Amino acid sequence: MFKSLSTSLILRGILAVAVGIMALAWPQVTVLALVILFAVYAFIAAGLEAVRAFSSRSAGPVFGHLLLGLVDLAAGVVALAWPGPTALVLVLIVGTWAVIAGGVEIAAAFAAGEPAGARALFILGGLVSIAFGVVLFARPGVGAITLALLFGLYNLIYGARTLVQGIELRRTGNTIHSAVTGREKTAA
Repeated sequence: MFKSLSTSLILRGILAVAVGIMALAWPQVTVLALVILFAVYAFIAAGLEAVRAFSSRSAGPVFGHLLLGLVDLAAGVVALAWPGPTALVLVLIVGTWAVIAGGVEIAAAFAAGEPAGARALFILGGLVSIAFGVVLFARPGVGAITLALLFGLYNLIYGARTLVQGIELRRTGNTIHSAVTGREKTAA
């Protein structure tokens, strides 16, 4: 898409930093945008299920795919009609994921052959994940805003890192290119 990988990384970094700043500045808008993205996803999924239904040769899968398509369509409509409850459900899904992931991390700590340091980090990571999930369950309204703020913070960090990578790649790429070009000239 772009002429060089460094340009692509730099532009991606700038975009991520901009999204991060917007998410931190307007967390409520970010939550609404995530709900709208979920609705768009549900509508696309409904369309794909309809396509799968009509590309099937037997009646059984047709009915199943149409039913799934209708459920996806309903989910998209509900998300747009009631964005507040949809955001709440998304927060509860993330909370559930955090608690389950934390439990799995703690279980992984007791896997055979793990050194004490790795075991401690698994347990610590699992406890933090579980605590995060519990907080989301206890205060889901605050959790939605917190998720938007974490999304913004993540994008700032990711964007800054990607921007630095792109600049470094451009700098080292130019150094490598000039070294190779200089070597070719001396060989000729």
